[in-house]
Amino acid sequence: MDIQRADIVTSTAGRDRGKYFFVLDVEGEYLLLADGKTRRLESPKRKKRRHAAFAARFDCRAADKIRSGEKLTNSELRRALASFGGDGNPDQEG
Repeated sequence: MDIQRADIVTSTAGRDRGKYFFVLDVEGEYLLLADGKTRRLESPKRKKRRHAAFAARFDCRAADKIRSGEKLTNSELRRALASFGGDGNPDQEG
């Protein structure tokens, strides 16, 4: 499946392997990723597309804000990822 803005991906390589991120933007073969905690909106992670796997197209307020270009906060990202991931990623909550 093709990865687009506001999708949730999981990292498949690097020290952040297994963590969930929102896709903020797509630049060719690179994705700009943020989770609101380790990678904040101010400095998103630039990761190659092949090192990220599509996880879901999560319909939430944070994803809507990313798609429309509205102002988004790091806490909104953290909350959305925590509700998506359940207890799969307890270090990404709050």
